[in-house]
Amino acid sequence: YTGNIAKDLKPGEVAFQPWAEALYQHRLDTLSKEDPQASCVLSGVPREHVVPYPFKILNSRGEIVILYEALHSYRQIFMDGRTLPKDPQRAWMGYSVGHWDGDALVVESAGFVDDEWLDNSGHPGTESMHLTERFRRPDFGHIDLQITVDDPKAYKKPWTVNLQFNAMPGGELIEYVCDENEKDVRHLVGK
Repeated sequence: YTGNIAKDLKPGEVAFQPWAEALYQHRLDTLSKEDPQASCVLSGVPREHVVPYPFKILNSRGEIVILYEALHSYRQIFMDGRTLPKDPQRAWMGYSVGHWDGDALVVESAGFVDDEWLDNSGHPGTESMHLTERFRRPDFGHIDLQITVDDPKAYKKPWTVNLQFNAMPGGELIEYVCDENEKDVRHLVGK
């Protein structure tokens, strides 16, 4: 899913707005040469879930924090009953609130930066994006994650992907280094 978060969806399930389809095609044609992550910019959500790096979920009183090994990023999910603000500060990870629905952690996020990349191939996200994530542990060693992307500026209708992860309770994150003096991007293949 790193290369294409929507790879399991049927044609038409991801219904682009015309400008977003043209941008996505441009990103494919240029082999993602303009990917901001190549310059050590945060990946954002949901991309952090599909990159091949582990993450750790910490549950604290009134808040859940997800630590992502890639780029040493993190995200806060407020569990104290608040609602999403009308106009949150824009961030790569957005602003997230959560609640429990039975055994599923439901996270609503908004307030994303414009020009978000949802995966390495460049599915676009905009400042209008609203994500709904449902985390569920069907058993001790697995996490199911359902992500619904609702971004009317980029897509004609919401679309949903289902991801599965191996859970590693007690696992440790390791140091991740993103080269601040990056010199390879200008030599990447692409138009």
